Amino acid sequence: MKKKEWCMVECQEKIAAGIYSLWLETPSIAEQARPGQFVSLYCKDGSRLLPRSISLCEIDRKNRRLRLVYQVVGKGTLEFSTLKTGEQISVLGPLGNGFPLEEAAGKTVFLMGGGIGIAPILESAKQLQAEKRLILGYRNECFLLKEFEKVGTVYTATENGSFGIKGNVLDAVREQELSAEVIFACGPTSMLRAVKQYAERKSIPCWISIEEKMACGIGACLACVCRSREVDRHSHVHNKRICKDGPVFEASEVEL
Repeated sequence: MKKKEWCMVECQEKIAAGIYSLWLETPSIAEQARPGQFVSLYCKDGSRLLPRSISLCEIDRKNRRLRLVYQVVGKGTLEFSTLKTGEQISVLGPLGNGFPLEEAAGKTVFLMGGGIGIAPILESAKQLQAEKRLILGYRNECFLLKEFEKVGTVYTATENGSFGIKGNVLDAVREQELSAEVIFACGPTSMLRAVKQYAERKSIPCWISIEEKMACGIGACLACVCRSREVDRHSHVHNKRICKDGPVFEASEVEL
């Protein structure tokens, strides 16, 4: 059940160009959170009324902490990047649907992340009880690699070939001749579209986490929708609300 609460900043650091790692102490959100969900953070600047939605990178239930790894893309996230230890921020969560880890238990799984979409894959990899093949795609600068190496076999791809395979996550799959029984993926739309097509060709069950700018974050405003196969019970059209019905969808449910 989602809650809005004040969370204290435990620590924050810059881990790559424009990318920050933020640990928050939460009264109750961490206890309820699941891999693949997100939270909405509220700015202190009153001129920015809408919250910013950020995926969960790590969940520490024992110590009631959440780790958010995000990219500075506007004034809201720029404000977050200045947060210091001991400061407080208003947070709503946990929100959305996570990855169905039970569907992949005991199987061979691709956990695929591209760009900042790598971040929400980490907690799924930590909690999943399966043979994990972690396939990470970067533009150039790599981040979170050490954390991923602790939980499974990592394959990387970079656009410029500076690290790992030159290309994208599917190039890494082909280069290494990898196979899987289930796919979990998060990243830019172009990557998810290619992964969905790959899964369809190979008849592999696939779940994708869609990245999208959100307004309310709770499904009320219909600002973040994607085309769906079935008629949505809420809007009565072929749309799905990414914040409410997602962000994780079975790939066959949505059109990209």
